[in-house]
Parts: sequence; C-alpha cells; structure tokens
Amino acid sequence: MIGLAAPDISAPTIEYALLGPLFIVAGAATLGVLIEAFWPRKTRFEVQAGVAIVALLAALADTIWVGQSLDVVKGDLLARGQIAAEGALSIDGPTVFTWGMLVVFAIMSFLLFAERRLGGGLSAFTGRAADAPGSAGEAEAIAKNIEHTEIFPLALFALSGMMLFASANDLLTMFIALEVLSLPLYLLCGLARRRRLLSQEAALKYFLLGAFSSVFFLYGIALAYGYSGSFELADINAAVSGNIGNNNMLLAAMALIAVGLLFKIGAVPFHAWTPDVYQGAPTPVTAFMAAGTKAAAFIALMRIFFVAFGGSTWDWRPMIWVIALITMLLGAVVAIAQTDVKRMLAYSSIAHAGFLLVGFVGAYIGVKETETITSISSVLFYLVAYGLASIGAFAVVTLVRDGGGEATHLRHWAGLGKVSPYVAGCFALFMLSFAGIPLTAGFIGKWSVFSAAWAGGMWPLVVVAVLVSAIAAYFYVRVIVLMFFTDPVGDGPKVAVSSPLTTVVLAIAAAGTLVLGIIPGPLLGLAQHAGAFVR
Repeated sequence: MIGLAAPDISAPTIEYALLGPLFIVAGAATLGVLIEAFWPRKTRFEVQAGVAIVALLAALADTIWVGQSLDVVKGDLLARGQIAAEGALSIDGPTVFTWGMLVVFAIMSFLLFAERRLGGGLSAFTGRAADAPGSAGEAEAIAKNIEHTEIFPLALFALSGMMLFASANDLLTMFIALEVLSLPLYLLCGLARRRRLLSQEAALKYFLLGAFSSVFFLYGIALAYGYSGSFELADINAAVSGNIGNNNMLLAAMALIAVGLLFKIGAVPFHAWTPDVYQGAPTPVTAFMAAGTKAAAFIALMRIFFVAFGGSTWDWRPMIWVIALITMLLGAVVAIAQTDVKRMLAYSSIAHAGFLLVGFVGAYIGVKETETITSISSVLFYLVAYGLASIGAFAVVTLVRDGGGEATHLRHWAGLGKVSPYVAGCFALFMLSFAGIPLTAGFIGKWSVFSAAWAGGMWPLVVVAVLVSAIAAYFYVRVIVLMFFTDPVGDGPKVAVSSPLTTVVLAIAAAGTLVLGIIPGPLLGLAQHAGAFVR
C-alpha cells in the first residue's frame, strides 16, 4: 500500500499587535464574565465598572499606537494600513479612526452606566430581570439593593462587535460581528429599573426586527457569494468590475445587504424600531446605541459599497439617493410632533442618518494629490460630532426627573433654564449642534458631508438637505425656547444632583461640541489622514 504524503498546511498568520485593541476589549468582556461568577456581590459593581474603564483606556492607548504604525499603501488613492488575519480584517486608517471613536463613546457611556446617585444609590438597571414587574421578587431585589452588574461585560461584548464590524474585510466576518454587537444590546434594552414593561417591550421589538434584518443581510451575503465565489470584499469587487456573473443576482445581493445595514443606522423605511427602543431602553444604553451602533454600521456600509460594490456605483447610488431623501424628511417632520424628549431624539437620529447618507451617496473618494474632503473623512467627522452631542443630550435626560424617575415629557422641561442654567445650557448647546448652527461641531459636520456630496455630483440632494436642516432646526429651537423662555408648570422641573461621573460626561460632550465647532482643523485633518479603505 503506497503511503500518501502529508499535506503541507501552513499556520495562519495573525497580526496580534495590530489587533491589540480588539483583544483588549474582548478580553475585558471575558474577564467580566469570570468576575460575575466568582467575585462577591457586595463590591462586584465597582469592580466591574473599574475593569471596564481601565480596559477601555488601555484600548484607546493601543488604538493610538496602531494608528501611528500604519504604512502608506501604494495606489491611486491615499490609503494606510493592511489586510490582516488571513484576509478577514482590514486594519486601515478608517478602521483605526472608528476604533478610537467607538472607545471614546464607550468610556462616556460606561460612566453613565456606573452612575448610582440619581437612583438613590442604585444604577438605572433593574435588580433581577427575571422578576415580573411589580412582583414580590422585584420588591425584594430593590430592598436588598441588588443590581445587574452583567451590564458591563455585555456592553464590552457589544463594543467588541462594533469594532469588528467596522474592520471586517469579508462578509462572513461582518455577519458574525453584527450578531456579536446586536445580541448584548437586545438584552441591555430590557433591563431598565423603572417603566420595566416599556423597556421589555422595546427589547422584544428590537430583537424581532433585528433578527429579521439579519436574515436579509445573510441572504444578501449568500447571493454575493453566489455571484462572485468569494466572501472577501476585494474578490467581490473584481467580479463586479469584470461583470462575470448574473447582474440580477448582484442587484439582489446589494439590495438585501443594504436592508440589513440600513436597519442598524435607522434609515427609512427600516426605522420603525428606533423611537420605541430609544424611549424604552435605559437611557445610558440609548446613548451607547445612538452613538456607537450608528458609527459602526455606517463604516461597515461604506466599506461594503465602496470596496465590494465600488464598480457598480451607478446601480446602487439611485437607491441610496431616495433613501437619504425620505430619511431626512421623515425624521425632521415627525420629530416636530413629538412630546417625549427621548422620542424626539430618536427621530432626530433618523434625520441625522439621512444627512450622513447624503455624504455617503456622493461616493467622492478624492484625488491623491489634493486635500479635498472625501465622503469617508466627512462621514467620520460627522459621526464624532453627532456622537458627542447625542451622548451629552441623553446624559441631560437622566438628570431631569420627577417622582417616577426621568421626566421625559416636554412639559416637565418648561423653565429648566431658570432651575439649572448649566444643565439647560448644555442641552441647548447639543440642540444647536444637531441643528447645524455655526460654532458647533454639528455645523462643521454638515458642511463636510454636504461638500463631499456636492463634489460627487449630488448637488440636488445637497439643496434638499439644506432645506430639511432648516425644518429640523424648528424642533431644536422649540426645546430651547421651552427651557429658557417659558414659565415652569407647577413647581417646575427638578434636576437631580449627579455624581462626578455624569458631570464629566457632560463636560466632555459640551467641550468637544464647542472645540470641534471653533477649531475643527485637527480632527478634520486626522479624518483626512485616515485615507481610503485598504483593499
């Protein structure tokens, strides 16, 4: 019997140094699970919060180091970085910029997670999620000051999914990342300490609709594989550019993948979950989702359509053009009718998704020799500006309270400027940034995405976006007028005294919004320095 030669199987090459930020966040999440199992309950909350914040600071430092070590890639476009992990990940300029942005958002959100002074020594999360609302078990959990300390490892797992999602270079890795970021968020949305039925309803809606959108995304991946014979974005691009397959299959793949990603950013008509989930979820979780999920999903959307489907832009740009238009309009118009602050901010986020899509649909990649703002750099800057204002706005929401907890109905905000000028002033600043008023980060963000879209030939959409911005400014200014120029109802709004944790979040958000509005050059330059996606 003739022996067969052993196959030559080479070990995979993993660039551990470049993947350090991912390993730090995922490792801290795993450590958090072990702490849940073995650490005494009495001090577990403080330990979990401390481990999470230290890990995030370490991940931020490592992200800065990775960004400085990226090499320029030769090609027609300015790009930095390389394909890593056997083609599964792309560690390039946009990836590292997004990682840093996500970690900063997570640090701010986790400080809100750890806030306990507002709830009488307890966090915003329920003690035992398995207990029915109003049951004896829930009363016992409250009496014993029991808290769900699992929120920190869950949020870290979600963050690791966001970071993986933004850096994935093949569709299969991207799908896994989508599930890793989504599943913990479904749980976190249902853990509110107050108004638990509303919170559980939000979690169920988010889970069902999220699972439904994931199926569309996965089916689109299958069709893209059937068209190109590969999951890797560069191989799909080669197949698209060579027009080697069935064009109908390609169009179906693009449409289904777009559905899955547009759901995550809250674009119309895939936005129905957004107001209910934003309203029902614990406010710190809402802040984390509003900033982090939108950022990760937008970078993933741009990477797929610029890299994999870049050779077929005239097939998908009309679709995104229409979606951007209706997303801006619906978000701005419906927000006017809202009387709940969290629902108003939800529709505001939908409108901002539309503005971001304006920059994306321009598909302007720039020229290597110039410093013109590109679609990628403009969206990166806009995401930072929106994320800071969004987390800051939700931090203010946690402070305005009544006997039942957070007072989110707008009538409770009348006269807030007279009760707490600092809190009302911060919220007014965030509203002005959302509206795109000069000297705020939001103005520079809108200018950048509109400039990129105009350079990409989408000037009609830019004109509409400017008009919609004027409409959206109405409901932002309305809140400012309510806070500063309206007499309080009854005893007036009550502002809780927070710990330094929430104060730090508000200070970072307000300072960032102002500084980026007055001196945007350094961050714009950093976003431009990130370059194009590495293929």
